[in-house]
Amino acid sequence: MDHSVHNTLRRKQRRLARENPGVLVAIAKGANMAIHECQYQFRNRRWNCSTRNFLRGKNLFGKIVDRGCREAAFIYAITSAAVTHSIARACSEGSIETCNCDFSHHKGRPHSSNSPAVSGVRDWEWGGCSDNIAFGFRFSREFVDTGERGRSLREKMNLHNNEAGRMHVQSQMRQECKCHGMSGSCTVKTCWMRLPPFRVIGDNLKDRFDGASRVMVSNAGARNNAASSRPKQDKISNSITSNSIHSKRENKPRKYKYGFQLKPHNPDHKPPSAKDLVYMEPSPGFCEKNPKLGIQGTHGRQCNDTSIGVDGCDLMCCGRGYRTQEVVVQERCNCTFHWCCEVKCDTCRIKKTIHTCL
Repeated sequence: MDHSVHNTLRRKQRRLARENPGVLVAIAKGANMAIHECQYQFRNRRWNCSTRNFLRGKNLFGKIVDRGCREAAFIYAITSAAVTHSIARACSEGSIETCNCDFSHHKGRPHSSNSPAVSGVRDWEWGGCSDNIAFGFRFSREFVDTGERGRSLREKMNLHNNEAGRMHVQSQMRQECKCHGMSGSCTVKTCWMRLPPFRVIGDNLKDRFDGASRVMVSNAGARNNAASSRPKQDKISNSITSNSIHSKRENKPRKYKYGFQLKPHNPDHKPPSAKDLVYMEPSPGFCEKNPKLGIQGTHGRQCNDTSIGVDGCDLMCCGRGYRTQEVVVQERCNCTFHWCCEVKCDTCRIKKTIHTCL
């Protein structure tokens, strides 16, 4: 393990990396996926998920993650989801030595009556290599949730949002099929389970961000909370099969550790579901630069003068006004394909009108 990476990981995370060769590459890929997806989803918002290269020990997203606001909730959820997605896909690709394809679907052979009607199909069966969402889910819990004890409201918020991100990945598993037969006649179909592109997960979590719930810890005792949430916990635990990737090795089950109950800050609102994002406090203002929180402000940001949405100049510029100017940009145009295999384009100079916040 690289020394710089070694110093940034907790002891348990280093142990997990040693015991699962190849997993660090998948985790790094997941982290990059999370950053790019966050910046894509918030590209037209005042807070655009900006990142900085800090010294060791500082968070990539800045101190905004120290605030219990919606933006921190999204960062935790998208990061946990990306690690889950990347690990599950890496297992099916054979990149991690301790896991492989998920063959649990191969135990039974479904009948054609349960499959969509396709002309000429007599039967279909499980085959191929399914993404290993079970391992990805369990490993993400062990790796991402390290250090979160759930003793404070903020730690409970983090654990809830981490779990919400993973559950969004798990719920998006979809069946894919391939036809087999003479001349593509699709006499038999082979089907497997596969995760969608991560953009689908990002879109869903962005919707949850817009409808996030402000929460507080329930005043009810832990015993009442455990009793009221036990059916749901059992259902989740059965679907994941285990809370620890070491449970088989240790030969003993681990207690489900997300047994706390969060209730809405407004008693008239319904309690958050397992897939909802939750936050504790209102978001800070993102209009002006705040170096302490890593907020860049919106001065100089481009905006859309015809939009009434969050990307519009009125909202993006926080009422300060904006500057309009014409610029000449060079773009590729008149592209043609030449056999084989080259694309040739001309360079065109185009005038564009841009609007930037004052």
